[in-house]
Amino acid sequence: MAGILDTVDQRTQLVGENRLEILMFRLAGRQLFAINVFKVQEVLQMPKLTLMPHRHRCVCGVINLRGQTLPVIDLSQAIGMRPLVPDERSTIIVTEYNRTVQAFLVGGVDRILNLNWESILPPPGGAGRQHYLTAITKVEEQLVEIIDVEKVLAEIVPYSVKISSERLNDPLLEHARGREVLLVDDSSVAVAQLRDTLSQLGMKMHVATDGLKGLRLLKQWADAGEVLTDKLLMVFTDAEMPEMDGYRLTTEIRQDPRLKELYVVLHTSLSGSFNEAMVKKVGCDNFLSKFQPDKLVEVIRERLLLDQVSA
Repeated sequence: MAGILDTVDQRTQLVGENRLEILMFRLAGRQLFAINVFKVQEVLQMPKLTLMPHRHRCVCGVINLRGQTLPVIDLSQAIGMRPLVPDERSTIIVTEYNRTVQAFLVGGVDRILNLNWESILPPPGGAGRQHYLTAITKVEEQLVEIIDVEKVLAEIVPYSVKISSERLNDPLLEHARGREVLLVDDSSVAVAQLRDTLSQLGMKMHVATDGLKGLRLLKQWADAGEVLTDKLLMVFTDAEMPEMDGYRLTTEIRQDPRLKELYVVLHTSLSGSFNEAMVKKVGCDNFLSKFQPDKLVEVIRERLLLDQVSA
């Protein structure tokens, strides 16, 4: 797998084109799984693994990678499958989510594939492993399951949704009470986090589970004669979602005269340096890494200040 990610910088050209690249791999069986390449730092054989006392059952131990200590998570066990047995021949995928770096133990890496988001579909309903999927697709007639890594990580290290008292006592936030926002995200964990944080401000939330559903809802309101900038304080959108990603959603919003003035926040677990550049490319108003309640409040505060300036 050496060199598999060497051209990752070129993949920024996919942004706004409703395309993505996935890294496919296997766990404890023949089933193919995948995650977005943009969240992958490298793929390598397992370095020396150090066990830790009182570790989470899905954490195999820690490794030292170029001076950085990283937890190694058994991804198979984390999504309810048979645990993997780590050894020196094991493969790990080093990833960055929500400003943290971790390694996932996998059974073996398959390849990288370039796809259109339209070919990525929501997972079917049901229990079991489906609970840990954000999407599915087919490659050469074989089903590929795209894992909800945010959910996996949230179960190992729970995220805080509590806003600090210092932030909550800001008198400007009174203007947020009763205001409506649209949340567009395919991750149940991310939606729950946004709901729990925004409810502390007394805000009303609408939810769409992918960019296409979000766009249809916005157009439905516009068709009904609603002035969207009066109705919604802002739109929070994830970057990667089935059928239509957040970058294409933002592009579509900017191209519709009835929607183009909406305040759009890219709310994503992808790395900040990458997204800050892409925000400008597709026309988002702001960028926010996931699971930062106080920074979420700061973004809302910036939006409320704009209302005061224009009043």
